[in-house]
Amino acid sequence: MKDFALIGAAGYIAPRHLKAIKNTGNNLVAAMDPFDSVGIIDSYFPNADFFVEFERFDRHIDKLKRKEKPIHYVSVCSPNYLHDSHIRFGLRNNADVICEKPVVLNPWNIDALQEIERETNKHIFSILQLRLHPAIIALREMVMNGPGDKVHDVDLTYLTSRGHWYYTSWKGDISKSGGIATNIGVHFYDMLTWVFGDVKQNIVHIHTHDRASGYLELEKARVRWFLSINEETIPEEIRNLGKRTFRSIQIQGRELEFSDGFTDLHTKSYEGILSGEGFRIGETKKAIEIVHDIRHANPIGLKGDYHPLAN
Repeated sequence: MKDFALIGAAGYIAPRHLKAIKNTGNNLVAAMDPFDSVGIIDSYFPNADFFVEFERFDRHIDKLKRKEKPIHYVSVCSPNYLHDSHIRFGLRNNADVICEKPVVLNPWNIDALQEIERETNKHIFSILQLRLHPAIIALREMVMNGPGDKVHDVDLTYLTSRGHWYYTSWKGDISKSGGIATNIGVHFYDMLTWVFGDVKQNIVHIHTHDRASGYLELEKARVRWFLSINEETIPEEIRNLGKRTFRSIQIQGRELEFSDGFTDLHTKSYEGILSGEGFRIGETKKAIEIVHDIRHANPIGLKGDYHPLAN
């Protein structure tokens, strides 16, 4: 049994990490979040110590280390812009780190963290759960086993409604979240490069507060992508069903069915990490480079090969 600490216990993604820690037979010793709406902890680790001030959390973890009861892993579920700092905290306390995506906001942050990995002899892992999805694995195998010169036409659409609260929270601040492409799209870009290879061209058509769209040319794919948090972009027939999220990947005009199969992918991620087969921080760099370039690109408007929903 390994002892865990978790940073960001009140966040949306934290319950998946709590469940994964529990399901893999490990123990949460301490958790931290400046917000105290963390009753979900009782469902998994009611005896975990909880802190709302990072300084007291830091002192507690240090005391455990000095009492020879060190934390083995730190799970980072905090806001995107704090990941870098919280990862460093874990490494400095001689713990391996499991971090939600995006692991950092800028590619050069990865280089600096890898240097600290070498100094501490500890590792940073990222949650890249789409790589564990059966349909995505099958797609990758199809592409890898297909003709070497085959270039696929891909349309990626991800629409997930967010209310007014989004713009007041850190997620609505591009300096903290990285913007739409980073906050809701980074795992898709990771999946696309994992399946179709390196980036050859990255064009942004539109990029506003509630949507972004562009064109990615990869080694084995031409990808038109569209992301939005505006409910009005969701197809009417989907909205009429009371659904607020729509995701679609079309390859050569055919839909890739991957709406199911997401159950327990965080647990599978933890199982891989604990068995020494997790995704190291270096594997996240391609996707971080993509979202960084999107964030700093000058949108060209509706020119060239753009996604139909961009219009």
